[in-house]
Amino acid sequence: MTDTLVGQSIETARRRVATQLRTHEIESADLDARLLIGAVLGLDLTGLMVQAKRLVTADEAAHLQALAHRRLRGEPVARILGVKEFWGLSLALSADTLVPRPDTETVVEAALELLDAGELRGRAWRIADLGTGSGAILLALLSELPHAFGIGTDINLAALATARSNASRLGLAQRAGFVVCDYVSALAGDFDLIVSNPPYIQSAEIAGLAAEVREHDPLRALDGGADGLDAYRRIAPAAAARLAPGGLLVVEVGHDQSDDVARLMLAAGLTLSGPARTDLAGIRRVVSGHRSPR
Repeated sequence: MTDTLVGQSIETARRRVATQLRTHEIESADLDARLLIGAVLGLDLTGLMVQAKRLVTADEAAHLQALAHRRLRGEPVARILGVKEFWGLSLALSADTLVPRPDTETVVEAALELLDAGELRGRAWRIADLGTGSGAILLALLSELPHAFGIGTDINLAALATARSNASRLGLAQRAGFVVCDYVSALAGDFDLIVSNPPYIQSAEIAGLAAEVREHDPLRALDGGADGLDAYRRIAPAAAARLAPGGLLVVEVGHDQSDDVARLMLAAGLTLSGPARTDLAGIRRVVSGHRSPR
């Protein structure tokens, strides 16, 4: 198909790539085609519109088709481009990090809503993000809380390098630290807010996940054990011991896991901070609890 793109306008090339993706039943064909051609040409949506009639060169056509072939083989666009937007922030990815998903923004929304209820956004919060990966949740919160300081933990050193790089590029490095450890095991002191998007897929369900996830996301960040709750059994009591009086624990959960995770929080001595928060699909996605004030 490369030859058919050479000398075509940007708009025609975009449409042809979209058609190619659509014939392989890729639902996001139009968006993916726009993102791929934009990456090849170094143009955002406005640039693509302004230069829609500009002709595609042979080198550009070859590069575009190479990216399109990767997409056709099931590789997510975010993996191809090495970057994903989350909470309005552009985050670099690596093979050791999950692709941040819109569902996870619900964690940020829930945490900020709880802070707003207490009119506490301006406070110098101390935050921990357990299993931080690319740093998505932590950096989103720091972007909204100008006086907060956060620590992201992960057992994968390469993932932390990605998170640290994202913090630096976003101008948040002075308020973000990163520690190699299993959840809170290397942390000291009390935290006002602990957040996490831990592995929660049941081991037996991994094989049935979409290829984009199963073949490209790190298994360690997906597999939550036989019932998907292994991480929460460790996080709930460990986080409860690290929360300051009145401190909050906010975690993402999988489908039909909210009640079980709520019970684990209660068993750890936390008080639930209201009902589970739903994502855009109406799935109960986030469970929150807090330590009682002294």
